Amino acid sequence: MTQKKKHYFVGIDAGSRTTKAVLLDDEGNLVSAIRPTGINVGATAEEVFGDVLGQVDATPRDVKYLVGTGYGRVSLEFADTTVTELSCHALGANFINPEIRMVIDIGGQDSKVIQLDENGSMVDFIMNDKCAAGTGKFLEMVARKLETDLENLSDIHFESEQPCAINSMCVVFVETEIISLLARGESAANIVSGVNWAFANRIGNMARRLGIKEQYVLTGGVAKNRGLKDALNQYLGVPFAPLGIDPQINGALGAAVLALRSS
Repeated sequence: MTQKKKHYFVGIDAGSRTTKAVLLDDEGNLVSAIRPTGINVGATAEEVFGDVLGQVDATPRDVKYLVGTGYGRVSLEFADTTVTELSCHALGANFINPEIRMVIDIGGQDSKVIQLDENGSMVDFIMNDKCAAGTGKFLEMVARKLETDLENLSDIHFESEQPCAINSMCVVFVETEIISLLARGESAANIVSGVNWAFANRIGNMARRLGIKEQYVLTGGVAKNRGLKDALNQYLGVPFAPLGIDPQINGALGAAVLALRSS
């Protein structure tokens, strides 16, 4: 008996810091890959595409449809179509858990809160892409000033005895504020915790403007920051629903779901 040939559907999210690919088969099984975006967005996208194909021993000819998304989607010349990441984040979360009604996505260059319906369609959204406050770029600056990395930034939040009051979320001003706090002898843990609380306040207010939903998730690379996640949970008063996948690939997953539906 001849084995039925599998068909594959791919989503690629070309972000400012990382490029993610998700490959779905006919049965909804997925594999994923992540690479630093680098200078040549198109080349990185082709590489991460090759990564997921290699995991299932497939070739580009086995892919029925490919959807590109993210800020660098215009560079994905091999995509069948490209769409905004807002709709992809909604679809990705809905694919994992149809009960999800809100996605808070914090990426390298922007942050967004997306409201969705039971079908995974975007109903409303709020987006911050005008300044670095409330983005991964902001946390990278904090880590750099404290001479640590993002992973350690997540851990030392929980060592804080008294979070510092951070008066500004402007990158320029908060950088000066951190230098001043260090000069006064404040611990890195208290500074990081204060930054996370200020960050949570900014993102949390965006979510409150749309109306907090009981079933909501946190996505994007910043979702791996346990300290920020803890502060945001406490600020909003509602725990995040478990996502069950790497939070960085949610946008690429949504693009793959759209590819599946478009074929």
